[in-house]
Amino acid sequence: MQISDFLRRKLERRFQTFDFDGDGRIDRSDFEASAAALAAEFGHDTDSPARHRLTELSLELWEALASAADTDGDATIEPAEYQRAFAARLLVTEESFELGYRPFLEAIMSIADVDGDGLLDADEYVRWTGALMHLPDTDARAIHQRLDSDGDGHITVEDLLRAIHDYYFDEDPDSTGSWLLGELPK
Repeated sequence: MQISDFLRRKLERRFQTFDFDGDGRIDRSDFEASAAALAAEFGHDTDSPARHRLTELSLELWEALASAADTDGDATIEPAEYQRAFAARLLVTEESFELGYRPFLEAIMSIADVDGDGLLDADEYVRWTGALMHLPDTDARAIHQRLDSDGDGHITVEDLLRAIHDYYFDEDPDSTGSWLLGELPK
């Protein structure tokens, strides 16, 4: 698969959101720390079943990424390794992305959906994206507004799945998915 400049920039941004500690590479501890931060943001202690499920899925995601992208076997993934694995269609394809993302998004929803209505309002969205990916508040609010296509003030797992699909597979810089993680690197 050929990676366009636009997709390369999106992959760089996604890599940054995986790199929880900001050290320029991703490893298992980034996934453990981001899951713990999200759970703590919403008051889930270490005994919480929702926190346990999120951690389990986060570590499964790490294992899948490491298996596909850690070509030098050093238990870390560098940006170039991540992009090569994506180009080789080892990380996500249009056919497989929902299988990987739906359970993860449902685990996030079980933590971040404070009132349990199956919807995320802007404040819940800002809190989970800030805790899990260090997304700035202003970016998260603007993204939530874009995701809220019917203007009811809420988004669903389905809204997020569509945006994630478009993030990886749509070349339109104005699409909702293209803005899913905020402004892209230049």
